[in-house]
Amino acid sequence: MVTHQHNISCLAPQQIPICARLFELLENIMKKTLLASSVVVMFLAACGGGNNNAAQSKTSDAGSTASSGTTASAAPAAATDSLKIYNWSDYVDPETVKEFEAANKIKTTYDFYDSNEALEAKVLTGKSGYDLVVPSNTFVGRQIKAGAYLKIDKNQIPNYNNIDPQLLKLMNDVDAGNEYAVPYFWGINTLAINKDKVEKALGGPLPDNQWDLLFKPEYSNKLKSCGISVLDSAAEIFPMALNYMGKDPQSDKSEDLKAAAEMIMKVRPDIRRFSSSGYIDDMARGDLCVVLGYGGDLNIAARRAKEAKSNVNIEVLVPKEGFGVWVDSFMIPKDSANVTNAYKYINNTLDPKVAAKNGNFVTYAPASKPAKDLMEKQYTENRSIFPTDADLQNGFMMTPMKPDSLKMAVRLWQDIKKGS
Repeated sequence: MVTHQHNISCLAPQQIPICARLFELLENIMKKTLLASSVVVMFLAACGGGNNNAAQSKTSDAGSTASSGTTASAAPAAATDSLKIYNWSDYVDPETVKEFEAANKIKTTYDFYDSNEALEAKVLTGKSGYDLVVPSNTFVGRQIKAGAYLKIDKNQIPNYNNIDPQLLKLMNDVDAGNEYAVPYFWGINTLAINKDKVEKALGGPLPDNQWDLLFKPEYSNKLKSCGISVLDSAAEIFPMALNYMGKDPQSDKSEDLKAAAEMIMKVRPDIRRFSSSGYIDDMARGDLCVVLGYGGDLNIAARRAKEAKSNVNIEVLVPKEGFGVWVDSFMIPKDSANVTNAYKYINNTLDPKVAAKNGNFVTYAPASKPAKDLMEKQYTENRSIFPTDADLQNGFMMTPMKPDSLKMAVRLWQDIKKGS
């Protein structure tokens, strides 16, 4: 894993709406699978409104352990001028950070990770050294149970009511009562291709099932020469493979996980890279032709290629056979030394103008509901950022694996990477 470190030191301040018809359309998914019902809940954000009641409990700025049920609060405490954030790479517009610093006289240190596993290894020690982190919903539940975070005092986040209420309902599955996590962005796991190189390698059009490009040796063998990359995360890969096989994407059955591993192993010789962030620049340069990645990151690659005028023609796909949906949230580690500033930053990111600016930069859909109307049309009309109602009927929610199943998936994934 390549972890980037970046210190931003300046000084000032910082949807999921889709459409009213979405509820009716996505109800059909609920009839098919319980997992799909989570997708319904999430994307009703397009139409929903409503307020959220603030939590009342308070503690000192230094905070107490999450396992004790204490709330991180901005109650009287020694003021600080620092904030340490551990976030995904390319997941914030640096200008919004500078503006926040200048408005609040806070020096922000931003460090980056490229996988949920890397973040989890740090926060579960109880000594993360950070004030804010941004885990995905598939990891949130067990990290809360482990006592890794402080409860949120919603009184300290005036812009909390900008969060789409249906998105909060979705997060309630892993964070009961929305006590710990504050949604930041949501997106999809999908494929992107270098269209020209793929068509040349295949000698014709794409297969009807676009996931064949990755999971079917007949296609992957032809594409290995121009470069295939996949996310380096068992929790991200196995649901996609299971869905391709026609199985429950979140199956915990050992036989299903083993079957998925066997299928992936057949295309393992054709995979050049395992990466959860480094693929962005590689694809933008034309060094990769098929990538299984995060939708927003894939769109960043497409944008960079276009800005470089490199004639690299990247297309982010929204396969009709399905794609995974996830939510990333801000959370305050129990060892945070700057809780008050963490609240200020969270509140800033939920401001519609700031959220829209970040959304345009990172090419993901912000949790701040009013932000979509302020974003550029090239992003709000992009199906891989804001999937259409028809697309969403094929989506499935990325949900947490049971501990034993995750251990098995990780072990199988390591074997796959080693090619054994």
